[in-house]
Amino acid sequence: MRIDRRRALALLGLGAAAPAKAQPAEQLAFRHGVASGDPLQDRVVIWTRISGATGQTPYRWRLGDRSGEGVTGPERDHTVKVDVTGLQPGQEYRFTFEAGGVRSPEGRTKTLPAGATRDVVLAVASCTLFPNGYFNAYRAIADLPRVDAVLHLGDYIYEYGGRDSYGMRSPVASLRPHEPDREIVSLADYRARHAQYKSDPDLQAAHARAPWIVAWDDHETANDSFSGGAENHTAASEGDWNARKAAALKAYFEWMPIRDPAPGQDFVQASSRAFRFGDLAQLIMIETRLAARDKQLTHKSDLFPGGRLDLEGFRRKLRDPARRMMGPAQEAWIAQELAASVNAGHAWQVIGNQVVMARVDGSPNKVLKPAEAAKISPSAKRRFDERAEIAALGVPVALDMWDGYPLDRERLYGLFRQAKARPVVLSGDSHSFWANELHDDSGRRVACEFGTTSITSPGAGELAPGLDWGEVVARANKEVRYNNQTAHGFVLLTLTRNEARADMVAVSTIHDRRFKTRAVKTFRAKPEGQGVSALA
Repeated sequence: MRIDRRRALALLGLGAAAPAKAQPAEQLAFRHGVASGDPLQDRVVIWTRISGATGQTPYRWRLGDRSGEGVTGPERDHTVKVDVTGLQPGQEYRFTFEAGGVRSPEGRTKTLPAGATRDVVLAVASCTLFPNGYFNAYRAIADLPRVDAVLHLGDYIYEYGGRDSYGMRSPVASLRPHEPDREIVSLADYRARHAQYKSDPDLQAAHARAPWIVAWDDHETANDSFSGGAENHTAASEGDWNARKAAALKAYFEWMPIRDPAPGQDFVQASSRAFRFGDLAQLIMIETRLAARDKQLTHKSDLFPGGRLDLEGFRRKLRDPARRMMGPAQEAWIAQELAASVNAGHAWQVIGNQVVMARVDGSPNKVLKPAEAAKISPSAKRRFDERAEIAALGVPVALDMWDGYPLDRERLYGLFRQAKARPVVLSGDSHSFWANELHDDSGRRVACEFGTTSITSPGAGELAPGLDWGEVVARANKEVRYNNQTAHGFVLLTLTRNEARADMVAVSTIHDRRFKTRAVKTFRAKPEGQGVSALA
């Protein structure tokens, strides 16, 4: 993230190929582990990458009693992705790959259940900044006694690089600098960055533990991306945005265990997909970055153009009905999926979403106690005053979140109401834990939201000794029941017909490989009529 956005957040498949000659075994290796993803009742995608390969390279795969072979090559960076079909629902499988006489590590995966389903356990993660710390939270996910799938809501990689780049002030950054040591722009760059992240043993362990269901946010391309560009993209020095975006998405689909586009689909269209967990829940993965999102407003350019306050002009732009995070086609698809899930009798409709959906616009100066204010450090005081100044005007602070697109959010809430859904919204991006109750413009509660903190990316931290920034955010905003901006970890979501429970699991450190985990908070929601209850 560039400084403006960090401040805002702080304030709140294979075709046919010719036969290939096998390379000597000593040249080949599986240095990036194995992974699986996009499970359905009868199929799952399995993935690996063959290191040391140069030309076309044959491989074999095995999953349970099924097996096959294929060829990979430099056109896909020697990654391997197989969509294995003909599987049984709700079953765990083990899988491996082999190339040149070398066998990969073994992975575990699981198909989705069919029919009556007692419960589902999902680990929800986001935001992994390699230089900023060890991926201890991924290790904790790998060590879970049960996890049916891992949901990653974006910022799986970051595009930054170089000595003074984001995350390089960490005490372990010198041991984990980004590769390449510059901002990534080309296809080769994005491939190299994915390779670095997947070289991490803790990430490999989490991928080998269970199938992943992934979504990108902005840093898989560039900070604060939208359909026509990004805050962290300069055409004069970094070239055409569409070329950079295409390179980033090609590398993403090569290196991630996500199902390749169907005929007639592009990468962006293929990212919106749904997963049915028996008769219990439907997971709907939405895309809010590259398909239709309009450019974010900024306080500097839109609220204070030329250094002068233009509040009415800003409000007109903010509430322009034409401003979108999602296009009409995706909204129609969401409506269809919600209706199908409700008609099927599912207890929950889970929305896999990138950025925080709650309204976070309350003024912090109204909730801070005098004794707390006296302890604020000078640097934190500047951030606090900045937040208070914007909030006092009655406008949102974090304009990259759903707060920056309020009418599009209201359209989505209308889809929830129309379907009589019981939505559980899952969010990433903010580097903090959230438990939120979401209301439409009429004040009606329409959903609950659980936001996961980062694996390693830095949060806002403490406003004063012993006072988490998140505590002030929660006090100042009626939709926010809980916010923690100091912890790193993940959300463990357990769904039953009677309850959606979110355990917010934190790791004790990201600067030492020795760590402990604990649930810093647990929240529960229950079905309530044609909606969800308040959080308990």
